[in-house]
Amino acid sequence: MSHSSPIQRRKSRQIHVGKVAVGGDAPISVQSMTNTETCDVAATVAQVQAIADAGGDIVRVSVPSMEAAEAFRAIRAQVDVPLVADIHFDHRIALKVAEYGVDCLRINPGNIGRDDKVREVIACARDKGIPIRIGVNAGSLGKDLQRKYGEPTAEALVESALHHVDILDKHDYQDFKVSVKASEVFMAVDAYRLLAKQIEQPLHLGITEAGGLRGGTVKSAVGLGMLLYEGIGDTIRISLAADPVEEIKVGFEILKSLKLRANGINFIACPSCSRQNFDVIGTMNSLEQRLEDIRTPMDVAVIGCIVNGPGEAREADVGLTGASPSNLIYVGGEPDHKVSNTDFIDHLEQVIRERAASLEAERARQEEAVILKSTG
Repeated sequence: MSHSSPIQRRKSRQIHVGKVAVGGDAPISVQSMTNTETCDVAATVAQVQAIADAGGDIVRVSVPSMEAAEAFRAIRAQVDVPLVADIHFDHRIALKVAEYGVDCLRINPGNIGRDDKVREVIACARDKGIPIRIGVNAGSLGKDLQRKYGEPTAEALVESALHHVDILDKHDYQDFKVSVKASEVFMAVDAYRLLAKQIEQPLHLGITEAGGLRGGTVKSAVGLGMLLYEGIGDTIRISLAADPVEEIKVGFEILKSLKLRANGINFIACPSCSRQNFDVIGTMNSLEQRLEDIRTPMDVAVIGCIVNGPGEAREADVGLTGASPSNLIYVGGEPDHKVSNTDFIDHLEQVIRERAASLEAERARQEEAVILKSTG
């Protein structure tokens, strides 16, 4: 029962990372990066699959050597999700992973070396329809910019990005996206705001090296939230010192909160107080864990008492309101039935799954109707 977002997104040129459109009117994609040793093919494949199973649209893999490029070939053969190869300096690695089916190259053209090397990579990318991601980080600005600005600044980040953009422009290559990341929130936000006015390509958002799970989540939500609210951003990566699956979960929570993307359940839950008629926190912890596999967009309200419970439940697809002697379950905004506190989580899970299946079936019917109408 969600309402649409009031955010007007910045118009950008659309590129394709494999099957995923980035920019234009495409949904904002959520991506992560493996932290396994790339040459450990089994471990990397398992992590790529875990990221994809969590809803990740794109996965980046570091490819620092030719040995890693050969491992990438084996990884590519075992997964379906679009893969980005993270490459620094060595253009031969870029050519090799392009041959092996990479979907995007994260390589800064200004760092490759001679113009003939740049020309070779761009020609290969053009031939195979592979976009390039320019990635600028505050922690790795060139020495000339460090001397010019004295310290990392938003202006220095943008100047570095535009230097790489100019190289691609010189070769008339426009299928690229750009990131200007910093660990300092205001610097990153200012850099993206400046860059958004100067190029038409999609922007890859992130607060780099944001921190651990809690601190990095907060920092990313604040920084990316400001930009996304202004309509800036086409794909996001939450950089956490945590399991990459958590990056996907946090990314979608940020997009869900701004009504920019739906993926799974949006929980509305009270913080609980002495009015609660059941253990709200325990219930929420259990439901979040049990229902991670649901991808159907839906709202579920879990409210411990009757003060705010009925109002929230009426606006949700499924709602649980604490009451005495029995709690009340709402379905589709209407009071449906009562349930006691004894072992009600199993029952509530089943109600939510049935509602998700019903919503999914209705969505499929609507899509079929649109297809039938368009085909006459």
